[in-house]
Amino acid sequence: MKVVMIHGQNHKGSTYNIGRMVADKISNGENVVEFFLPRDLNHFCAGCYTCIDDDTKCPYYEEKNRIMKEVESADVLIFTTPTYCMRASAPMKSFLDLTFNYWMAHRPRKCMFSKKAIVISTAAGAGTKKAVKDVSDALFNWGVPYVVTYGISVQAMNWNGVKDKKKQKIEKVTTKIANKVLNNKSVKVGIKTKAMFMMMRMMQKNNMGSGEIERAYWEKNGWLDKGRPWK
Repeated sequence: MKVVMIHGQNHKGSTYNIGRMVADKISNGENVVEFFLPRDLNHFCAGCYTCIDDDTKCPYYEEKNRIMKEVESADVLIFTTPTYCMRASAPMKSFLDLTFNYWMAHRPRKCMFSKKAIVISTAAGAGTKKAVKDVSDALFNWGVPYVVTYGISVQAMNWNGVKDKKKQKIEKVTTKIANKVLNNKSVKVGIKTKAMFMMMRMMQKNNMGSGEIERAYWEKNGWLDKGRPWK
């Protein structure tokens, strides 16, 4: 089982360590690919909109594509982000901005509709609920049907400062998350995802999308007829 981890920070703090716990329990420490932001993608979306017609025209295509190729081939995606100012980190938000053309509103990828994802965030205090929601909302729009979230206040500035009792609790929760993901053999697309897809389909069919190239993409995949990415 291939696990791809995207970390919304360069350092290996509490969020990283919890994410790695889950990854190792799922994969036995094997076949795990990791990316660190901003180290591996140190750019903000320029708003040039060129990716709508052609991914390769994005000024940051090579760096972004290196990550997304791994994402598309993964069985499980794990996103870790510290909570900064009550939200996901700026590097994580930048990554999500740069992949907006993967959304169902534009050119969703069929492979996303069969993936499992885990979103993890820590904070010294509050804010993890909003931080994980920033990422899980984007994953929903990618079409990912199975997303598990875990936010926890570690009440410490770094992983070494987390109390042993708290770490024991984290150990138990990460085991439950890993088992939940492993035991769910067949991922099914839910009604909410299907409804969003059908809404976007109607927009493309009625030429209300972002252009002819985008509509042609939907038509080529057969989604304007009876084809669906989850079949």
